[in-house]
Amino acid sequence: MSITVTARGVVKTFDGRPVLRGVDLDVPEGQSTVLVGPSSGGKSVLLKCLLGLMPMDSGSVQYGDTDLVSLDKTGLEHLMRDVGVLFQQNALFDSLSVWENVAFTLIHGHGMARRTARQRAADILASVGLRPDVADLSPAELSGGMQKRVALGRAIAAEPRFLVLDDPTAGLDPILTGAIVSLIRSAIERTGTTALAVTSDMSVARKSFDRLAMLHDGAILWQGPTADIDESGNAYLDQLINQRADGPIRARATA
Repeated sequence: MSITVTARGVVKTFDGRPVLRGVDLDVPEGQSTVLVGPSSGGKSVLLKCLLGLMPMDSGSVQYGDTDLVSLDKTGLEHLMRDVGVLFQQNALFDSLSVWENVAFTLIHGHGMARRTARQRAADILASVGLRPDVADLSPAELSGGMQKRVALGRAIAAEPRFLVLDDPTAGLDPILTGAIVSLIRSAIERTGTTALAVTSDMSVARKSFDRLAMLHDGAILWQGPTADIDESGNAYLDQLINQRADGPIRARATA
């Protein structure tokens, strides 16, 4: 079960400074799309707009036939039950056990009984490579890699129609990166969900997703099958994927 997500003409400014300049993005049903681009290019802001966490100045976001902007609070909450999110820093609840973190949406979003949700959480933990004995631990008792697995388990627990992954391999070593990417691919293939990821790791972007979109200076400069990126003919994308210092993308000065 999956859904098409489409953004058209999305504009967002902060204190008069444009961050998104009329973004058009297609996330096709049942496919995985990765969003790449230089830092400070608006990727995180775009994700928040797509999830209804940040209001747009103008534009539209469609979940299938549903216009995100037209929804009231209740409608948005209902729509978000079909969305799973893996946050960059995991965002696990320190006051809850591991299994309660995984089952959070099942209990609080779908009204599942705690006993049933606990069994479901145990199955999910096994699917992301965690032993049953971690279920009653707190997140603080887990390694960084284990916390990432728990966060992924929570994101897929309710079998979402749309899965959002915010830099899922940030801060992980190459071995853990490979393991997490493999788990993500397995989850997407098993559920058939539509997925959108943000990553700064071009190796992960190239090997792990069906489609790629490049956001730079608040606009989508290229989007299409990942298999076509080497022949894109786009100088910005060519510079990014080959990680060259010289090209149309200029490094931003930082304090």
